[in-house]
Amino acid sequence: MPVAYGTCDIQYGQINGQRFQFALMSRRSRFRAGARYFTRGIDVEGQVGNYNESEQIVITENNSKTAFVQTRGSIPLFWAEVNNLRYLPDMQVMERPDAIPALRLHLEEQVALYGSQSLVNLVNSKGHEQQVKEAYERNVKTVALPSVQYHHFDFHKECRHMRWDRISILIDQLEPELEEKGFFHVTAAGGVQKWQLGVVRTNCMDNLDRTNVVQSALAKWSLNRQLRELGVLSDGEMVDQHESFMVLFRNMWADHADAISKAYSGTGALKTDFTRTGKRTRLGALRDGTNSAMRYLKNNYFDGPRQDAFDLFTGAWVPRGPSSAYALFFDPRPLHTRAMPYIMSFAIFMILAGLTLPRSSDYSLQYYFVFWILIATATWAYIRAHGVEYVSWPRLRRLDEVIYYNGPGFRSRKAPKAPTYLQVASSAAQRGRLTSARPYHLDEVELGTNKRTE
Repeated sequence: MPVAYGTCDIQYGQINGQRFQFALMSRRSRFRAGARYFTRGIDVEGQVGNYNESEQIVITENNSKTAFVQTRGSIPLFWAEVNNLRYLPDMQVMERPDAIPALRLHLEEQVALYGSQSLVNLVNSKGHEQQVKEAYERNVKTVALPSVQYHHFDFHKECRHMRWDRISILIDQLEPELEEKGFFHVTAAGGVQKWQLGVVRTNCMDNLDRTNVVQSALAKWSLNRQLRELGVLSDGEMVDQHESFMVLFRNMWADHADAISKAYSGTGALKTDFTRTGKRTRLGALRDGTNSAMRYLKNNYFDGPRQDAFDLFTGAWVPRGPSSAYALFFDPRPLHTRAMPYIMSFAIFMILAGLTLPRSSDYSLQYYFVFWILIATATWAYIRAHGVEYVSWPRLRRLDEVIYYNGPGFRSRKAPKAPTYLQVASSAAQRGRLTSARPYHLDEVELGTNKRTE
C-alpha cells in the first residue's frame, strides 16, 4: 500500500465573507532519508538528504482550486558535517570525480518533475559555511543547465539584528521568475486554467530554519495571487490586511516547519516565532537556544539508532541472515576507549562524595581531591581528543568513508585517522579470516560487498 511520509493540515479560512479551505501539505522523499548529520548532501544517484515537497492549496466553496508547490533539499554536493562532540562539527567538502554527474542527475530530475528551477541558497558567505557555498556555486556553474537559475541570499547577514522584513529583498529579486512560474489553477468545471511551470528549490545548511522562513514568505507572495485569481481578494488587496486569516496562515506554516524539523533534527524548528507572529522576539530567541541545545544532545548521543531505523524501514539496508544482527550489538572499540566515560563519571562521583559526605577524621583531603580531579581531567581530555569515537553513529550502514575521508576537498579540521580496529576488521573481512573484530563486518559480507575466501 502506498504511504506518504509527510504532513497534511487542512483548515477553513474566511476573507471578505468568502469561505474557503486552506491546505498545507509536505511529502518527504524516502531516498536518502535519515537524521540531520548522517544524511547531508547528495549520493551517486542524485538523491539528496531532507528532500521535501511543500504544497499550498486553496479550495473555494464552488470547488475552484489553486496550488503552489515549493521544494527543499540538502545542498547537492558530496559534503558532511562530521560530529566530534564539539558544538560545531567539522565541515567537510569532498571533491569527488562523480560530484558533477550526481548534481546533473539531480537537477535534470527536478526539471523533468517540476519544470524550471530557481535555486535559492541561504547559507553564510563567510565562516563555517563558506566552503560549501563556494563549491555549490562552482558545480552549478559547471553543469550550466539553461532551465536552472541560481540565487544566493546570505540570510544571517541580510536579516541580522532581527531585521527579518529584509526577506523582501530576496522576493523582489525572485519576482520575475515567480511570475513566470506561476501556480496551478483548476476551475469549478474541472478545466485547467493555469499550470505551474517551475518551482523554487530552497536550501540552507539543514533546510529547516532559514528555509522555513523563506518558504513561508514565498507562500504568502503566491497566496495573494491565488486568492485574487479565485476572486477572494480584489486587485491591490493584500492578505496581510486580514489579520484573522494571517494568524491561521502563520500558525499552519509554523506547525509545518516543526513537523519537518522533528523528522530530521529531532526538535521543533528554530525561528518559528517569526513565522507565527510575523516578527522576531526575545522569547523566541530563548526558545531557539533551548532547541539548539537539544539538537546537540540528540545529534551527538542518540541519533545512531534513529538512523538505523530509517535505513531499515526505507529499505536502504536489508538484513540477509541472523548474523546481520551482530552489527547492532557488537562494539569493536578497545576496552580503554569504552571505559573512559565510566572512569570520568566515577571520578566526578568521588569528588562530589568528598565534598558532601560527612568526614570521620581531620585528615586533609587535599591529595584526595587532586588525584580525582586529575583523573577526571585526563579522561575528559581523552574523550575530547577522540570525540568521533563517542558519537552515536549508525551501525547498519556505517559512515567510515565519510568520517575518515582523506581525499581532495576541504575539511575545517584535520581528518581523524581511522582506528586500528577498523583497519584490522576491514582487512580480516577481505581475507576471510576470523578475528575478534570480524562480526563488525559480517553484515557487509552477507550483503555482497565483500567475498568470502574460505
